[in-house]
This record gives sequence, C-alpha cells and structure tokens, in this order.
Amino acid sequence: MVRLVRESFAVVEPHAEEVAQFFYGMLFTIEPSAREMFPANMQVQRSRLLRALVHVVQMVDRPDDLVPFLRQLGRDHRKFGVISTHYEAVGMALISSVKKFAGPAWTDDVERAWAEAYTIMARSMLDAAAGDEGPAYWPAEVISHERIGWEIAIVRVRPHYPVPYLPGQYVSVEVPQRPRLWRYLTPANAPRADGTIDFHIRGVEGGWVSRSIVAHANVGDTWKMGPPMGRIGVSREYSRDVLMVAGGTGVSPMRAIIDNLSQWGENPHVHLFIGGRVAEDLYVVPALQSIAAVNPWLTVVPVVEEAGIPGTEQGTLADVVTRYGAWGDRDVLVSGSPGMIRATVSRMLVAGTPLDRITYDPFTVD
Repeated sequence: MVRLVRESFAVVEPHAEEVAQFFYGMLFTIEPSAREMFPANMQVQRSRLLRALVHVVQMVDRPDDLVPFLRQLGRDHRKFGVISTHYEAVGMALISSVKKFAGPAWTDDVERAWAEAYTIMARSMLDAAAGDEGPAYWPAEVISHERIGWEIAIVRVRPHYPVPYLPGQYVSVEVPQRPRLWRYLTPANAPRADGTIDFHIRGVEGGWVSRSIVAHANVGDTWKMGPPMGRIGVSREYSRDVLMVAGGTGVSPMRAIIDNLSQWGENPHVHLFIGGRVAEDLYVVPALQSIAAVNPWLTVVPVVEEAGIPGTEQGTLADVVTRYGAWGDRDVLVSGSPGMIRATVSRMLVAGTPLDRITYDPFTVD
C-alpha cells in the first residue's frame, strides 16, 4: 500500500495545483453543503491541501508519527461541523482527483491502496473527533495589539475559558477580518494563570490572514481558536539536551517552551539559534538573552544574513547551525517558514544529524 500510494502521488505531484482545483470542484459537487465551510477565495485552501497531502504521504509508513497527527486534525476539524458524510465525500473526491492526473499509472491495485490508506486516515480522524469532550473552538477577545516595525505585530488575546495547550503547540485561528479563512498561529508563552496568550504574527507576502491581523486587528475583536496541535515540545524528565533552530516569528514555540522551563532551575541544556534576514528580525533576542543571563541551561545565538551586525553570527540558519557540527546527541526542534525548515533540515541530515532526532510541524504560514 505504501509503495503504491507514494509512486502514484509522485506522478500527480507536478500537477498539484490542478489536482487541488479539481478536488474541491469534485467535493462541492458530491457534497454541496461542504462549500459553506470554506472561504470565498479558495487559493490559500488549495495550497494547504497540497501541504497536508505531501505531509501525510511522507509519513504513511511511520504510523507512530502519522496517527497522532491525524487524530489532532480530526479534533481540529470539529470547528467546521464536519460529520461522517463529509469524510466520505472527501475520500471520493481525493481518489477521483489522483486517478484523473495519474494517467496510465492508475491501476486497480493503486485504487485499492488509496482507498485503504484513506479509510485508515478517516477512521483515525473520526475516532479522535468522537472522543473529544472539549469545545470545538474557543472564543477569545483581543486585548492588545502592538506593531513591531512594518511587518510584525504582537497580539494578546484572552480566551473566554482556558485553552489546554502545551508549550510549543499551535492552534488554528479565525479572525473577523477574514471569516472562514483559518490560519495556524503558535502561542509565544507558556499557559498563564489568567489564560492570556501572545501571538507574534508576520504579515507574509500573499498572506490574507496574517496581513489583516498585523494591519487591522482591533482591541475588542473576537477570535475563534481551534484545538491545540503539534509535536514540538520539551520534556524535563525525558528529553535529551535540546537544539532549537528558529527563523523569525518561528521563534514563538521556542519562546513558549523556554518560558515554561524557566520556572525551574535545572533543565536539559537548550541551545537556541534564532535567525533573520536583517537585524530588525531579531527583536526578541534581548528578552531571550535576559532569560539566559539567569538560567545557565539556556544559550542564545543570534544569526543574521545581513553582514556586519555586532554580537551575531552571519549567514543562514542552515549555514551557522551545521558549522557547529551534527548535534547528534541532541533533540532538534525546528520552526520557521517552510523554506527555512526545508533548508535547515536538509543541511543537518547531510551533516549527519539523525532524522529521528529532528522534529518540526508542517503548517507554519497562511
């Protein structure tokens, strides 16, 4: 099954945009009620489908990683009001789409492999959704909005009731400026007694949601937040020493983890490389260095691509991190843009870092 799914997906992947467009057209034909769950502009949604498919196909032979990911997705999809008939329609549309663009590579055996794979995926998601007793989403009020330069904002929200996230996890967010267009954001702090959460958001190019938040979020706005997701985290009891590699606002999960660890005097040693294109991207470094000054388990290394910045290493994160070696004795956490993650992980694997030591989450941009 794994081989057939991967080989057939490799055939259709060059036509990914057309596959996604055909998929949603087929889905809305089979199940018209599903259209109401999606925004009017489907461009972002199509790219998300492709990233999800690629991620699942990459993990299809790693059930210990895939099943928890699918269960998180199943719980998260409750916010849309998804029911079993929607899963059936998605399965039919997905198989029809792959079949259309696989051409001669599509055989009866390939069809059975995709049907079996999708059945396993859907069952994991449905079981997780059925077993979740929490709310489908959490309403949260914006209580502050601070601009950091032109591209970045720090937004603090107060959920109506506590969100049970772990430091390093992310949530999906819907804002009133972009209804039905959910975006994944990561809390930049450990859970607080008052329940408030800080989000660091960069307005990325073409980012419908991120740019609207940076420019137009208002105090008093009500956001919706989906269930916590993600695998990035540090266990004080079970983790090895940790290497963190964060690009730009991708430092948010690392900040939340460090915020949590700073409550204790002894922790696994954490070596954080935080990078940016220009010095302004390192706006969080002073706060992190203040934490490091009183916590000897934490080392912070600023990295900037721009030359001549005192107190920083110059180069890309992939360059600088691998300059130090393979980090084979560490648990490695990577967060940032998809391009930064790809480049860093690829370089680390070439340098000799074991793949099973590297953890990153797949959804990081609009």
